[in-house]
Formats: sequence, C-alpha cells, structure tokens
Amino acid sequence: MSTIDDLRRLALALPGAHEVTYRGNPWFNVGKKSFALAIDGRVILKLDKGHQELLFEIRPETFSKCPVATVYWSYVEIAHLDNAELADLVLEAWSQIVPKRVSRPVLAAAGRP
Repeated sequence: MSTIDDLRRLALALPGAHEVTYRGNPWFNVGKKSFALAIDGRVILKLDKGHQELLFEIRPETFSKCPVATVYWSYVEIAHLDNAELADLVLEAWSQIVPKRVSRPVLAAAGRP
C-alpha cells in the first residue's frame, strides 16, 4: 500500500524533479512541466498512452482516465499499489516529460528499455 509520502520520495529522487504546491496540493515537476500530481486525495500521473489504455482496461479499480487538454492522464489509486509498482509508474511519468538524453541513462540504470 503506497501513500503520498511514497510518491513524494520517489518523485523527488529523480533528476531535475522538484515539488510545487498548487492550491495546497503537491505537484511534482521538472522545470514547469508536471509529471505527478496529488489533488484532493487523488493522484494523477502522466503515463505512456499505450500503457494507460492497457491499465484502464485490465485494472479499472486502480486506473481511470483523467482528461487533461486533448489527452488523458491517469487517475491512480496509489493505495492499491506496492512501492515497487509505484516506483515504476513514477519513473514512467517522469520520463514522459524530460528529454530522452536525460531519461535514457536513468531508465537504463533501472533496467528499463
């Protein structure tokens, strides 16, 4: 079972990540781009589109669509996740917003292609 504190620890361990507060809620950014948000007790992650669609289908109790502009982000019930799964998802969300030259070495070190 993961918590907002776990999300914070994982997000802030990534290169360039910092926390901002928006209306009393923690948002995790690199520069001005967000990759993870907590809003009123819900967590939103910016995940790969194909992965999101799979998660929406196979785990609807944990993942659901969050419309943002013209795309979907993912609402994630992090209490349903263990820390290892949350770590993978936070890393994926972070890698969606940073340049490839930044994400490649971190993903490779984590054993992800």
